[in-house]
Amino acid sequence: MSSISSHSTSEDRSSDGTSASSGTRRPSRLTATGNFLRSPEGKAAILGVVGAVCITFGGFGAGSVRRRDPLLEEMHLSWLRFGHGFVLSTIIVWVGVLLMITAWVRLGRATLHGRTTVGELRWIVPAWTAPLLLSVPMFSRDAYSYLAQGALLRDGFDPYGVGPVANPGVLLDNVSNVWTTTTAPYGPLFLLLGRGITTVTGDNVIAGTMLLRLTMLPGLTLMMWAVPRLAKHLGGRATTAVWLAVLNPLVLIHLIGGVHNELLMVGLMTAGIVLALEHRHVAGIALVAIAVAIKATAGLALPFLVWIWMLHVRDKARADGRTPPSPLLVFTRTAGIGAAVFVAVFAVSSLVAGVGIGWLTALSGSAKIINWLSLPTILAHLVTVGTSWFLDLRLDPVLYVMRLLCSIALVVILAAAWWWGRKSERNAVKGILIALVATVVLSPAALPWYYSWPLAIAAGFALSRTTLMVLTGLSTWLMLVFQPDGAIGLYNVVHVALAVVAAVVAALALTRVDPLRLRSERSREHRAVPNAPKTSAAEPTGDESTS
Repeated sequence: MSSISSHSTSEDRSSDGTSASSGTRRPSRLTATGNFLRSPEGKAAILGVVGAVCITFGGFGAGSVRRRDPLLEEMHLSWLRFGHGFVLSTIIVWVGVLLMITAWVRLGRATLHGRTTVGELRWIVPAWTAPLLLSVPMFSRDAYSYLAQGALLRDGFDPYGVGPVANPGVLLDNVSNVWTTTTAPYGPLFLLLGRGITTVTGDNVIAGTMLLRLTMLPGLTLMMWAVPRLAKHLGGRATTAVWLAVLNPLVLIHLIGGVHNELLMVGLMTAGIVLALEHRHVAGIALVAIAVAIKATAGLALPFLVWIWMLHVRDKARADGRTPPSPLLVFTRTAGIGAAVFVAVFAVSSLVAGVGIGWLTALSGSAKIINWLSLPTILAHLVTVGTSWFLDLRLDPVLYVMRLLCSIALVVILAAAWWWGRKSERNAVKGILIALVATVVLSPAALPWYYSWPLAIAAGFALSRTTLMVLTGLSTWLMLVFQPDGAIGLYNVVHVALAVVAAVVAALALTRVDPLRLRSERSREHRAVPNAPKTSAAEPTGDESTS
């Protein structure tokens, strides 16, 4: 990973390949780091760290805490969970979230003006992440379900056959009621991780949560490696891609703070796509297969990797002056090898875990989630409310029909996207993006962190400022619509309205220093002139990008 002080990325080099600082003495690492921290970008990075610390501290009272927390009692901090202490904790969490969003938007504005480098952004990621490693689970209680499912496998139960309720204990006590009887919807490799963690930590919830977070960190590392390379292949900017897909508070707070296995899945999937684009097809398919063994959603990318492999075979034949082989023959060979790699990964992980393929049927467990982030749910509510004047329709049957119709639409979209993706590498990756977006929107259930799936792929493309503003507003809104303890805030009109206002302000602030025009005219004129960009003249800026 590049150092902040070195700035040795391609963005800091002139078009002839020489260093921008040739012939001059490079400042020491300590001096360069100090200069960065005194810059507006460095101050934004520090602001983000302060926000992460606030989230961690406030989370002890307002986060997804254990139902009984002896540690807080021993530290005489249990008052944070009740009455005025809870209110204070909640305020601290939301202040921290808003500080991180503010810092992220400021860094985004600097990135659009070419004033950040990939090296700097990569160092900011662990700086913002480190405080969150010490927090209780935030905005979700899924970590407790992960541990309870791992304990099932550890204690000889089949997590695909029974829910955590079959194994009473401290871990079960902290699982959300809706998931206590639900079988595990995750792949065998993730269950193996859960078994290993609970074998080491026993029923210690704190140690289990901390170790679970650490096992997710390789996914973050893979994202920091893969996302800039994906941008290189797709025509996007590496700095913008890292800022949007990795440094995004929606990703860091939910996937690190919330301890979600999406972090591993997305990291492995994105890295696998990059390897396939770089002609390492078998390795790429293997990584995506491992991602599927974590969570099934990554499997959407596999059929598109076959197209990428086929395109490379065709292009190589033409480059060698040969007639490309029959597309049917190439498809049979590449798809066959890909399927063999996938089966091998799953056979080994399932054999080691001692489980079958019951996770496929357990995927339907997400139907228990009913919220307004899912299009079928929105449509069902609109139909029942809209016809309430003359019909007495109940939500459940209408929701069933809407989910069925959306499932049919999803199958059609996936098939069309896959067939369209055969034309080029770019189309294939766009097809993956379309498949992920369609799955999030049309599936029976959706949660804010699900949007990290398509975000990692979308960040690689050249995006217009308008598109980036929309994604900034959407990321902000999704980050704010859940409560710190994991409760859904979508049914609180005031909460949703405040989230909308914050999202609009964040979107506008991406391109305006003072979106609400609260500063004096002289102050705005003074800040209107940006610092000299750190990119070379040959590098496109955000203004030149197209959607």
